[in-house]
This record gives sequence, C-alpha cells and structure tokens, in this order.
Amino acid sequence: MENGKTPLYVAFSTQKGGVGKTTFTVLAASYLHYLKGYDVAVVDCDYPQHSIVGMRKRDAETVSSDEEYKRMAYEQFTRLGKKAYPVLCSSPEKAIATADGYTVEAGHVPDIVFFDLPGTVNSAGILRTIAQMDYIFAPVSADKAVLESTLSFLDVLQRMMLGKETSRLKGLYLFWNQVDKRETSGLYEKYGQVVADMGLPMLQTRIPDTKRFRKEADGTGRTVFRSTLLAPDRRMLTGSGIPELTREIATILKLEGYEETAE
Repeated sequence: MENGKTPLYVAFSTQKGGVGKTTFTVLAASYLHYLKGYDVAVVDCDYPQHSIVGMRKRDAETVSSDEEYKRMAYEQFTRLGKKAYPVLCSSPEKAIATADGYTVEAGHVPDIVFFDLPGTVNSAGILRTIAQMDYIFAPVSADKAVLESTLSFLDVLQRMMLGKETSRLKGLYLFWNQVDKRETSGLYEKYGQVVADMGLPMLQTRIPDTKRFRKEADGTGRTVFRSTLLAPDRRMLTGSGIPELTREIATILKLEGYEETAE
C-alpha cells in the first residue's frame, strides 16, 4: 500500500429490496469523488443484476452521444484533474479479491471502496465479504416488514462480527430513508426506540421520499442527480439530505480534511 495507506471498505447494506442501497452507493461515491475530492472505487457484486455496472454503461453511452453532457463531463474532469472512479464487476465471494486486485494493478490506493452487496445473505460467500467491511450503513423506512428484516440482519452481524478478531467490521449504522413528511414524528420515535434498545446507532439525517433520486443522465433534461460519471446537480442536492448524510458518514469514517473541501 502506498505510504502505508489502507482503503476503507464501506457498504450500504440491507436484506430488503427497494430501500435504496444501490442508489446511496452511487450518490455517496459520486459526491465524495466528484465534489469533495476523495479517491473512490466501487465494487458491484450485486449478482446477478449488477445495477451499477449497467448504470456506468448507460452513463458512458449518454455522455458520448449528447453534446451537452459531453461538455459537462469535459469541464468536470478538467477541473478535477482525475478520471471517473472505477466500477468493478465481481461476484460476492470474490469482491474483496477484486478490490485488492484493482489496487495492485492501478498502483494507487483509493480512500474508500464502496461495495454494492446482494440483498440476501444466501448469496455464496456474502458473509465472508461483509466481515471484511469496515463500516455498514443500512437505509430503513418506517415500514414494519423492512425494519424487522433489517434489524434481524444487523443483529446477526452485531453478534457474529462486530468487534470480533475474525472480522474487520467496526460499526453498523442505520438511517431513515423514504421519509414522508405527512407521517407523524411519533412513528419514527417508536421505531427509533426499538433500534436504540438493540444498541444500534441511528444517524441524524433523514432522507426524504423524492423522485429526484431516480434522475439519471438520460438525455431528457440537463440536470443529473444519480450518475456514476457526473456529480449530482448542486441545485438538486438542496433538500435531498445527501450532503448531510455524507457529512455524517465522513465523520464516522474520519475522512481527513472533509470540512475544508467545498460542497
């Protein structure tokens, strides 16, 4: 490792589909790499769909065929003086080897490697891969089925891996996603108490339920929110919760110089 540097291995992980783990992986990676200046890599081991690999392909096709997006990408990468972060395709059981192999081949150690993990522990080798994460962040919604599934999953990780010699895992954190402003705060307080009773920390940031999280560079507009090649549009970041969520995560990860970098 260059200068003894070791990348942080991080995952947004749940055992319930549709709560945003892939979206948060892309948004956090792009926000940190393109707007905050950190070096990021992504390992897509969410077999068989490999959604982020597919997104990178769509992004590349759109940027290469659309003059406005091409201009945006050129200005962004000229300003940054670095390339897009790599999106590496892997099976769940080979995810760590894929990340390590990239570091060796590239001759460069990223600050953070995000892993897009499968939505089930039944995938081959997934528990061994999870044991090599430094931190896991779990998005949850105020839905009984989603919450119970996620808490059951995190309870297993807490008992089997957290603080164990055979595991690299240092922390498990939850945060509220798809928050409907019409729902009463009492609902979140009730569920929050269940989480607290388990001894699991809940982040302060609550992510609103908004369609902007589906806004890709699809050629139908000039604003982009979710992209592997372009930074999220600064106007759309306002009110999204992403800057606040990423700041909390950066504090937990102890990312050097985070507050000094421009939004």
